[in-house]
Parts: sequence; structure tokens; C-alpha cells
Amino acid sequence: MIKNSILIALIGLFISCKEEKTEVVTPNNGFITVTKEQFQSSKMEIATLVEKEFNVTVSASGKIDVPPQYRAKISPFIGGYVKSSQFLVGDKVSKGQVLVTLENTEYLDIQKDYVEVAEQINYLKSEFERQKTLFNEKITSQKNYLKAESDYRQAKGMYQGLREKLLLLNINPSNVEKGKFTSVITLTAPISGDITVMNANVRMFMSPSDVIMEVVDTQHLLLSLNVFESDILKIKEGQNIEFTIPQASKDVYKSKVKTVGKSIENKDRSISVFGLLQPELKEKLLSGMFAEAKISIATKKGLSVPNEAVKKSGDKNFVLLLVKEANNNYSFKKTLVQIGEVSEHHTEIISDENIHQESKILVKGVFELTN
Repeated sequence: MIKNSILIALIGLFISCKEEKTEVVTPNNGFITVTKEQFQSSKMEIATLVEKEFNVTVSASGKIDVPPQYRAKISPFIGGYVKSSQFLVGDKVSKGQVLVTLENTEYLDIQKDYVEVAEQINYLKSEFERQKTLFNEKITSQKNYLKAESDYRQAKGMYQGLREKLLLLNINPSNVEKGKFTSVITLTAPISGDITVMNANVRMFMSPSDVIMEVVDTQHLLLSLNVFESDILKIKEGQNIEFTIPQASKDVYKSKVKTVGKSIENKDRSISVFGLLQPELKEKLLSGMFAEAKISIATKKGLSVPNEAVKKSGDKNFVLLLVKEANNNYSFKKTLVQIGEVSEHHTEIISDENIHQESKILVKGVFELTN
């Protein structure tokens, strides 16, 4: 019984030690006070502001996109019912690969018209040449000659138009001339890429206004940004860009300005700026992703603290300023600061009457004292 009591007491002591955390004393004056022992056990650190070099940036937002020539929307030239399709969104396709087959008896009508005109055109051509000879020899009238010419040219135009229709439907005119008619056509990929949209189901009727699927060549992904008119004169080709995809990751990606738009076209009076993407990024990112970016336009030096030293409260930023060190205690004051540029590791602090280069700031352990 005694042994069990001792064991329970030891377990309770162990648990209490594990759950012990930095206790913070906050007197009525608003200071946050910790003991030297707590300061050391939590591995807190104090430092003064350090001068660092920062990039001067212009903020912009946009998306991951591709140039128009690398995005293809697949629609039928003449509508039809979906007969078959083997693809899903995300599948890769090659240029010329069959994507979907459509069926419609209207395709047969076009082929019949083509054959009829093809059969007539040889006769009309011979008649035109005969009438031309007779007219030159003043044997026939100009009226007969002009009618023969008109009939031939009209038939020739119809022949060329129907032939183009067949080619747009991916139907070989030579097969049609041999009597090989078909009510089924194939739609092929005009570019290589990934399928990003798929709207076709078997037996669904797709009209020329319907997008059956969309193919995007992700090898040509780029960063498309909108920069406000007030900042556009600061943007030059070759400037560095850092951007994030806030809805997907906290990672910071790098790019460079490739081209800058030459006209204001957007409703918010912004101008398009495009950035290059590295090959490894193109494999990771998706077309249409929202992006937030900073374009570096210059560099400057400024006083700074590590990013973890700055805490945000609503739309305000603050640091813990050391105001007193006595009796083995550290007393900090939660002090509002104005921040400037932010780099990967440091935040620029704008000096004022409360914060200057010699100010001592808590740079490690801020989380323990503010949460």
C-alpha cells in the first residue's frame, strides 16, 4: 500500500514537471516579467536592432497561366453526339492524338454533297472551256460563255468549301470520292499537354459552342501579374520576383520579369507583367492558381530584427522591448512598431521615439510570452 502511494506520488510529480511552462508575471504597469531562470530555461535571447540590406519591392497579385497559343479548347466544327472518349482531367495527351469521337448523320449529308459537286465539276469545267473556245471563234454568244463560266466557278467554290468542311471534320476527301462515307468523326489534340477541363459524356450532344475539353501545355506555364498604374514605371525586364501561392502553400518561389505590358487594359487600371518559371516549378504548379508577389525594384539598408521577433495583432505589429533588468528579472513592454520591407529572415523596423538602434528586443522566445 505504501509502495503504491509512493509510486502514485512520483508519477504525479513527473507529470507536473512535464506540464510546467514559463510562468509570466504581468503587473498593473503592463510589463511582462520573467525570471532569469525562466529566461534561460526557455532559451530566450535579447538583441539590438541590426542593419540589414532589404529589397525595395512592388506588391502585385495574379495567377499561374499559359500564353494563349499553349491553351486549346476543343469544340466540334459541326455538332454531334459523343460516341467515345477515354480521357480524364489530368491525363497527358500528344499533338494529333484522338481525344473524342462524335456521331451525326449530318456528316453523311456533307459527304454526299461533296461527291455530287465533284462529279459535276468535271463536266462544268469541260463546258466552260468549250464555250470559251467557241466564244473566241465568235461561234457562240457571250451570254452562253459567261453562264458556263459562272456555273463552273460556282461549282468550284462549292467544291472547295465542302472539301474544307471535310478536312475540318477530319474526314479524308479521297476516301469520300471512293464512296467510303462515315457518320463518325474524330477530334484530335491540336497541342501536347494536360487535360484541364472535360465536359463530354457518352451520347451527350455537343454543339460548336460547347467546350468538350481543354488542353494546356504546362511546359509553358508563366507567372501573370497585375501591377497598378502608379507602380508600372518602376518595373523592368529581368527584375527578381518572389511569390507565394497562399491557398496551397507557405513556400516562397522565385521568378524574373520576362515582359511588361504596353497598355492599360484592366478595369482596375493595372498592367500585365509576366514572369518566367523554372522547369521544376512548372511540374509543381497548376494553371489558374492565385499568386501574391513582390517585385524587387531596388535595394536599401534598414534596421531590422529577426522575423520571429515581430508579432501581429489585427492590423498592428509589435515587439517585446526590454525596459528593465534587475533582481534576476527581465521586464518587457509590448511596443507597437512600424515595419518596412520584409525578407526571408528579417523584418525592417522604422525607428521612432520608442525604438532605435540601441533598443533591446526579445528576439527568441516571443511566442512563449505572447500566447
